[in-house]
Amino acid sequence: MRILHTSDWHLGHTLRDFSRTHEHAAFLAWLAETIRERAVDMLLVAGDVFDTANPSAAAQELWFQFLAKLRRAAPQVRVVVIGGNHDSAARLDAPSPILSAMDVTIVGGLPRKAGAPDVARVVVDVTSADGERVWIAAVPFLRLSDLAAEHALDDPERGVQAVYAEIFASIRARRAEGEAIVAMGHLYMVEGRISELSERKILGGNQHALPAEIFPEDVAYAALGHLHLAQAVGAREHVRYSGSPLPLSIAEAHYEHQVVLFELDQGRLAKLEVLAVPREVDVVRVPARGALPLAEALEKLRALPPSSTLPPARWPFLEVAIELARPEPTLQTQVTDALEGRAARLVKITRVLPASEVARAPAELRALTDFTPDEVFRARWSKQFPGDPPDELLAAFHEIVDATSQEAP
Repeated sequence: MRILHTSDWHLGHTLRDFSRTHEHAAFLAWLAETIRERAVDMLLVAGDVFDTANPSAAAQELWFQFLAKLRRAAPQVRVVVIGGNHDSAARLDAPSPILSAMDVTIVGGLPRKAGAPDVARVVVDVTSADGERVWIAAVPFLRLSDLAAEHALDDPERGVQAVYAEIFASIRARRAEGEAIVAMGHLYMVEGRISELSERKILGGNQHALPAEIFPEDVAYAALGHLHLAQAVGAREHVRYSGSPLPLSIAEAHYEHQVVLFELDQGRLAKLEVLAVPREVDVVRVPARGALPLAEALEKLRALPPSSTLPPARWPFLEVAIELARPEPTLQTQVTDALEGRAARLVKITRVLPASEVARAPAELRALTDFTPDEVFRARWSKQFPGDPPDELLAAFHEIVDATSQEAP
């Protein structure tokens, strides 16, 4: 069986108010065509389909258009989708009765029955045309409220492991010899490398990293979402983040954005291939490294390609790094004027002090948009109390931050 693993699409995402609709549409068209060309049997989407719990009409249109296009291009493919921490579980689950008729299975949030995970709705078994059967543990992002009461705040890692253990036990009781187990999850693993600028902390903060052992040896492949940098977890090549298909912050400009294509045979991982996602829109930094004095930076900006060379939806996103010894009130205006008629969308101006000024300079002022909620919380705590906030307080804070992105109160 040939399976394609992707995650963290974040449909509806904007980069400093610039829409990413054109890029997402290009990615989804490429993805549907790749699935057709490579004769993929199953598509796994490991969470964060949307960027927010209340996605725009344009974002939802992209999602449903993709599913319709995929059904026409590759009618044989089975689709399994789990919810991520950015998704609204209820919104993602809502069209399930219709989509299930198109062989699309969605598990937006952890379904429960009599207080325990409803394993029947989380376990998906799929049989390929040549008789290969695979069992999918489609576990969505687990919020603290999904965990047993004794684990929710004191030991959330153990609570998550308990959910997975129950699901794996149910699969083992039903599968025959030679049938593969594939796990899905939207979580943060030990040794995972994060992008601080675009990834929301989950499960009470990234200090609650989960061990790779959560996926036992009989799991042939673990398709993970949440971290935007594609990576294997530790030395376990079959436990893997596919990463986001396009950069979601300036810091992710140099990530190797990709999807993962793997094959199963006789219950084991037989082949794994990384497929690079074509970059539809560039992310440019002026200069490529370091910073330039203001006059030189403005000269470089005026030398960028004219706007007529590309349609506006394909203009690169731009960061400018300028060396300034003192405040320059008209900096934004000067940069904007220099970019008049240029094919570029200004995302960020980075101010860098000359080396001679660093030692005696006051603390750098940062724009509010450059802070994460976690940083603001820690800064506020440090003004009144010594040391770092207690773990249980951080866990409660991150639960509240996550709840603000959900529809339910």
